[in-house]
Amino acid sequence: MSTTNRAVAATVTAVVLAAGAAGFVTTGAQAAKAPESSAGCARLEAKVVKAEKALARVTAVFERKHDAVVEAEEEVAEATATEEAEALEELADAEAAETTAKKAKKAQQMRLQKAQQRLDNCLAAQEPEAPTA
Repeated sequence: MSTTNRAVAATVTAVVLAAGAAGFVTTGAQAAKAPESSAGCARLEAKVVKAEKALARVTAVFERKHDAVVEAEEEVAEATATEEAEALEELADAEAAETTAKKAKKAQQMRLQKAQQRLDNCLAAQEPEAPTA
């Protein structure tokens, strides 16, 4: 490192430390201790909406893959002896694609559930506690 780079690095470090001491910069531990503001809940609400939209997209893909499996099953039933091997191969491919889409749908459902739980926790933390009299 050159002398100029060291001087710049030392200056930046000093500024960051001073800002942290003044309270302008918070660490992850400090942020975790602080209750989330309404902006934090709004951010979580946006994540829930985003997860719901993603679930709708994944569900649509799953339904298309399921329809493809149904069509492939019908083709196998209608296939002649010479076409049957090809129809069975297409059915296997369609079932594999459906299984992949089903796993993606389940994963997105879990993401949505966790996002909703985080939002519920945030909203519950913001509700004022009723005074006990």
